[in-house]
Amino acid sequence: VQLQAFGGGLVQVGGSLRLPCTASGRTYSDSVMGWFRQAPGKDREFVAAIRWSSNSPFYGDSAKGRFTIAIDNSKNTVYLQMRSLKPEDTAVYYCAAGDSDIVVSPEGYHSWGQGTLVTVSS
Repeated sequence: VQLQAFGGGLVQVGGSLRLPCTASGRTYSDSVMGWFRQAPGKDREFVAAIRWSSNSPFYGDSAKGRFTIAIDNSKNTVYLQMRSLKPEDTAVYYCAAGDSDIVVSPEGYHSWGQGTLVTVSS
């Protein structure tokens, strides 16, 4: 599978942004899609994940109540809708594909997109 994330940019505190991730060449081994983020000097952090076959999302603590992950099977696209953005949300956001249960560790995902930078200004 080839993943491409885009939609990043500069947004003010309290603003919203939607990040699409397109998946081409998807197979049975790409059943889970996840979003991670990495701020400068920090480890990659789990944001959210969802299965292509269901509408049961799972969120990391930083995303609960503010972010929404959703899939569009017809477009092979996974979206991360972010609201009420804070300066601490500033990071490079990555989408990733996994082939098993939803996990929060980056090691559970075998394919990664190139990342898209989100900067939240105060």
